[in-house]
Amino acid sequence: MKLFVKNIDKDINEAQLEGIFAQFGEVLSTKIAYDTITWESKGFAFLEMAKKTDAQKAVEALNGKELRGRVLIVQEAIDKRR
Repeated sequence: MKLFVKNIDKDINEAQLEGIFAQFGEVLSTKIAYDTITWESKGFAFLEMAKKTDAQKAVEALNGKELRGRVLIVQEAIDKRR
């Protein structure tokens, strides 16, 4: 299951974010969005977890929780590709 994570502190890297979500199950991939010119984090990321039940546990536990002074928004990613 793919997750969308918003409002991430700009200093958090992919390994740190993966570590937070790995508490709930196997993380298959982690991709933080970066600005192509400055390479600063845009404050959101996509994570893919191996099991839907683990992803749902992560959403329940982390959505609305504070991380480094910022309240995370965690939800199932919506595929907008056509």
